[in-house]
Amino acid sequence: MDISGQPINAVLGFIDFVYRLLSVEQPELIAFAFDESLQTSHRKEIYPAYKANRPPAPESLKHQFKLCRQFIQCLGVHQAASLKYEADDLIGTWAKSLRQDNIAINIISADKDLAQLVYQYDHWWEYQKGQKLNTKAITKRLKAKPRQIADQLALAGDKSDNIPGVRGVGMTTAGKLLKHFDNLDNLLNSIQEIGQLKIRGALQIQDAIFNSIETIRIARQLTEIQCDIEPIDNSVFKPKPFDECALIKLCKQLNLSSQKQREWLSLLALLKA
Repeated sequence: MDISGQPINAVLGFIDFVYRLLSVEQPELIAFAFDESLQTSHRKEIYPAYKANRPPAPESLKHQFKLCRQFIQCLGVHQAASLKYEADDLIGTWAKSLRQDNIAINIISADKDLAQLVYQYDHWWEYQKGQKLNTKAITKRLKAKPRQIADQLALAGDKSDNIPGVRGVGMTTAGKLLKHFDNLDNLLNSIQEIGQLKIRGALQIQDAIFNSIETIRIARQLTEIQCDIEPIDNSVFKPKPFDECALIKLCKQLNLSSQKQREWLSLLALLKA
């Protein structure tokens, strides 16, 4: 509990993760993206049932999200959220901007959707599991190349996001289809070829896709991460001087021990040096 008696378990877990990340990796460029409001997401405009299977976050959790953002801000690290776009879209926009300066990207997330942003020298990093995957490793795990993942999800659907897919088509089958056709447009322009493929139930899959064209096209708008939502100056990713007074105040609000506060101040002084 914080000093006002509100639960902060999520905050404590998050800042412990951030401490490990900063102390071990000592990144020169870093940013955190947060989700703001699902109800105002541009994907809800496309498909009102998007993520409708998820209950609203309780107020106590929303409060903790705000504290996480405040903590990051006190550290002098860039953080952002958008009322219209999701955290994935912010990350996609940042990744594209950094890549234009020939900077390799490490995307730290357990969300497989973000693997679509990985290019030749980048990594999708499940940090808590210690799994840092390049394009080859992603293709091996997900059965599709990073650039095909949005198409793969449009075919297979995504239950966690309530995105409809084609009946009888899972991620593996979608990967096999994309291995043959390369991308969704080619597949939809050559549906009559599906039945000839050496895939179990090929004719049934062909019929299912033919009867789901509109659904697939809508799903594709949902699964693609937007990478041009706003212009960005890459200098924002370089950590700025931390706000010691604000950080100590927030640490006290979170009931962090004096030892924890000293550890944070020592780490930030070291990173600043």
